[in-house]
Amino acid sequence: MTSSFYINAKRFAVEPLVKTAWRPWVKGLDNIPEEGGAILAANHLSFFDSVLVPVVVPRPVSYLAKKDYWEMKGAFGAFNRWFFTATGQIPMDRSGGAASADSLRHGEEALKQGHLLGIYPEGTRSPDGKLYRGKLGVAKLALRAEVPVIPIALIGTDKVQPIEDRVPKIRRVGMIIGEPLHFDSYYAMAPDLFAQRAVTDKIMYQIMRLSGQEYVDTYASEVKAKMESEKKK
Repeated sequence: MTSSFYINAKRFAVEPLVKTAWRPWVKGLDNIPEEGGAILAANHLSFFDSVLVPVVVPRPVSYLAKKDYWEMKGAFGAFNRWFFTATGQIPMDRSGGAASADSLRHGEEALKQGHLLGIYPEGTRSPDGKLYRGKLGVAKLALRAEVPVIPIALIGTDKVQPIEDRVPKIRRVGMIIGEPLHFDSYYAMAPDLFAQRAVTDKIMYQIMRLSGQEYVDTYASEVKAKMESEKKK
């Protein structure tokens, strides 16, 4: 899963840059287990989130990244495919059905092999800084792989790199890591949709508690689609 490229790139390039320019502060770092598989479930405010978490967390973190990054054209697309593959990222098909299920299986394998897997339960970046309803993928993975979920609140990353911005601004960011959530009593009910929803909602509640965000019981993707439709009108 994790190549020497990941370790060297983090140690000698990405980590010094991020820690110098954005001076991230962190609380609860001791809640990250020293070994074994676990899911890092965070709110999602910015593309910068996926840069910050791997820098702060001492262990390598893989992400279920949308497969579009592997399908870009030209030299930039080739770089993306190389970079995401070399750093152990897993292509995630968001179209639903069998394709999405196959992507989740890859994530499940990574967890069972003892890796840390980063997930944004909302499924997409928040369009307005609020915390939106979590999708069931995080619960499916936690219950199938029988691993703990560590809730994480990312603070200020939306100010560093808003959705419409390609270049991040320089300002301080933070990260609050909550205590691991264990769902042993749900393992036997892994395929049950009601159990998956209960687990997902418990995870989202903890993220809300840590981040202080206003919670909206609607999927962020639906809000984005509505905003886009109104913009076209």
